[in-house]
Amino acid sequence: MSIYAIGDIHGQIEMLEAALARIEADGGQTGPGGADELIFLGDLVDRGPHSREVIERVRAGIAEGRNWTAIRGNHDDMFRKFLTGGVVWHAEIKSDLAWTHRRLGGLATMQSYGVDVAEGRALSEIWAEARALVPAAHRDFLNETPFWAERGELLFVHAGIRPEVPLVEQTISDLTWIRGPGFEDYVRPHPWLVVHGHTIMERPMHFGNRINLDTGAGANGGPRFLTAAVFEGRECFVLEDSGRVPLRPAT
Repeated sequence: MSIYAIGDIHGQIEMLEAALARIEADGGQTGPGGADELIFLGDLVDRGPHSREVIERVRAGIAEGRNWTAIRGNHDDMFRKFLTGGVVWHAEIKSDLAWTHRRLGGLATMQSYGVDVAEGRALSEIWAEARALVPAAHRDFLNETPFWAERGELLFVHAGIRPEVPLVEQTISDLTWIRGPGFEDYVRPHPWLVVHGHTIMERPMHFGNRINLDTGAGANGGPRFLTAAVFEGRECFVLEDSGRVPLRPAT
């Protein structure tokens, strides 16, 4: 069994379709009854123009029985909290910006659903329209996404984990927001090879105890690229148009 993973998508449907095509070209059997699995590392939404289409593509694939798992990212959770209670301020955002600020990208997600986000419009009006336009199936999907996927020696999670803390004791903030210090500067082995996104890198990186697959799809300043990788045990290969490229620990 091979396990495939896709990094942070951020509303980039064309990049998602290209990543799925690379997985298919690699021979990945993640459809109904297939032997392989595909794990999305979270942040399906925000910044890019097609968050609705991305959610529908992933949600529908899972609903039709594809062996896909979508981990919840911090942007997915901010979208969920906005739909639930109109929340746009989050203590974990160090810049003190609202989810609706262009750097966070919440309004782009609303626009993908046809919500009027014209400047000066009251947030309460945007929230009410969003609740009317975002399908219940999408809200249910966001509410049901897991925070991690443990697969033998591999742990797939959006942001990372707090080192030396049991998995069941990790907080939602740890799993969806953590960076360094506290995770990225930890060099000793974890119980698993941790596969994550959340922190944008110029290219996929293997740090020995963790692998970061977030390469900035939908990042501010223009689209970059979306990484798809495949795991054979603890061995990782990035899927390029030319085929598999081994990803080895940085030296």
